[in-house]
Amino acid sequence: MSDTSALAKLRNYQRLFEASIAEADPAAPVLSCGDWTVRDLVEHLAGVYTWAAHRAGGPKVRLVPGDDLAAHYAAAAAAIEQTFTELDPDEPCWTLLDDEAPEGRPRLGTRRFWHRRQAMETLVHLWDLRTAAGLGLEISAEDWLDCAEEVVSVMQPRQLRLGRISAPQTQVVLEPVDGSQLVLAGAPADAAVVTVRGSSEQIALLLWGRTDADDLEVTGDRTALAAALVGVVP
Repeated sequence: MSDTSALAKLRNYQRLFEASIAEADPAAPVLSCGDWTVRDLVEHLAGVYTWAAHRAGGPKVRLVPGDDLAAHYAAAAAAIEQTFTELDPDEPCWTLLDDEAPEGRPRLGTRRFWHRRQAMETLVHLWDLRTAAGLGLEISAEDWLDCAEEVVSVMQPRQLRLGRISAPQTQVVLEPVDGSQLVLAGAPADAAVVTVRGSSEQIALLLWGRTDADDLEVTGDRTALAAALVGVVP
């Protein structure tokens, strides 16, 4: 995803998210996020924005949630927009690629990393919010494929690197019918293979723990698949 495309997608998802806040009961449960309510979800995403903006080199901003959830969210979105538009996207900074690189060593990523990361974070939570409110969400297969690819190329390898999850004991091959093949990292080369087929949306939501594999075409051991998917996203 190009820098321009990532920022454009982030702004679009943010616009949809802010508009959806008014359509949701703040006390409504968000079943895809454990015991969270809509208020918890909105405040969480606002907090992620200010944290990520600071990680990308922006000022440290502390926003105190009030009764107006939409206003609180808009303030956080504005903070990250300012950081992403005013600072050089090619400047190296700390990213989720840098866990093994101590201070003083060259960084592995630039601010562009955060453009995509926040676009994907917003997309998933937009789905959470609209699902909690009983609303549909029309997002392109390309966007959902990018969401799934980020898990496979960034999130799951990072979880392995940090020792938060064990290497999968089966090779998990994900085959979106509307995109390219994706493979989880870390499985032994001679391990049995589990293949999962479905839409890019289904596969992205599966990786993010928002759905299970019941409605997907699975070839191989479903129990091993479920075990391999535990904790791939923190």
